[in-house]
Amino acid sequence: MTMDAMGAQDTGAMLDPEEIRVLAVLAEKEALTPDNYPLSVNAIVNGCNQLSSRDPIMQFTDEMVQDTLQRLIEKKLVSAISQAGARVPKYEHRMRIKWTLEQDKVAVLAVLMLRGLQTAGEIRTRTGRLHEFRSVAEVEAVLQFLIDKYPPLVARLDRAPGTKEPRYGHLLGGELPAYEAPAAGATAGGGSGGRVGQLEQEVATLRGELDELKAQFEAFRQQFQ
Repeated sequence: MTMDAMGAQDTGAMLDPEEIRVLAVLAEKEALTPDNYPLSVNAIVNGCNQLSSRDPIMQFTDEMVQDTLQRLIEKKLVSAISQAGARVPKYEHRMRIKWTLEQDKVAVLAVLMLRGLQTAGEIRTRTGRLHEFRSVAEVEAVLQFLIDKYPPLVARLDRAPGTKEPRYGHLLGGELPAYEAPAAGATAGGGSGGRVGQLEQEVATLRGELDELKAQFEAFRQQFQ
């Protein structure tokens, strides 16, 4: 691990995995479904329990989300919003205010919070709907900004054996874990293996879009309850 990752203990009050997931879902849905943002507890549960674009997969209940939101409110990372005519409270994240971040930084941090250790290239691909980066270099500039903040929000790992690029991770939950490369058979790029990998990625993208549509419909339905 590089010195970039050694600042983990200085990030102040650490977040637990539930807090990280809820906060990241709020940031993600703000960009993906702005018409339905801020989010209700039910919409946050759906976002946390998505099977696509999540690593690790987690299972939340309404009670878990409500408890997590209360902790995040106490840490001034989330605000509860009472909207005129709304029957349930809505919630919004305060990452921009808390850490003085623009949308490109929020997008990168949210993807790291949702999907774990990633290369700059992977981050660029996965942030496309949150913020459009024109190049990997732009992503690397944002990552360096997040690394250079005090306390740092992101750290860079040294390249693992057999990998070509360094990976990055957020420090909101403490020090980064070591990266474990997938088995060689799982990363084969040629022949049917590469085609299967491409199809799996396309299916994951479609599932993510379906989950978002479900969340939008549920939010719309709740307006008439």
